[in-house]
Amino acid sequence: MSKLALNKSTLNHENRQLKSFRQFVPALDLKRKQILAARIKSRQAMAEFARQMQQVETEVAEQLPMLAGTTLNMSTLVQVRGVHQRMDNLVGIELPVVERIEIDCSQYSRLALPQWVDILVARLQDMLELKVRYQVEKTRLERLEAALQKTTQRLNLFDKVLIPRAEANIRRIRIALSDAERAGVVRAKLAKNKRARMMAL
Repeated sequence: MSKLALNKSTLNHENRQLKSFRQFVPALDLKRKQILAARIKSRQAMAEFARQMQQVETEVAEQLPMLAGTTLNMSTLVQVRGVHQRMDNLVGIELPVVERIEIDCSQYSRLALPQWVDILVARLQDMLELKVRYQVEKTRLERLEAALQKTTQRLNLFDKVLIPRAEANIRRIRIALSDAERAGVVRAKLAKNKRARMMAL
């Protein structure tokens, strides 16, 4: 860090900097609060999706106990074809939002497979949609966490480093300027007294 010049122009510069730093703090604090609120909503949404997935698993276990003993390959019955998303902007953070999920159901013979496969396909569709929504919400939460960390760091930089440093610099400059002014007054008095003594001789 360069040496601080103890003069009036530096004092004015430090005062301007301090004023601008203090203007940033409320905006950053508001941004942090908005991100915190969005993070709470995102966590609640993830918890709700997890609860719904658990509920689907419980329903499948209750309605389809015969699924445990089957040798049929069910993994190809239902697949995600596409996820349509849009981006929302929250205080400069791009957050994905699911608009539509396209799920493909494989064609299967209703005569060759047991009747409970229809119920299973419906539950698998529900589960796939919930998993996609959960993953998108997880992405939102990760972006919010990263933005919150960055905003908090900036807020702390202004609040705990830059503002106190500017205030300390202003104090130092004011003390130095008042000392210089006092020294100038003392020098002027000494010079005046010296002239008065010289005139008296």
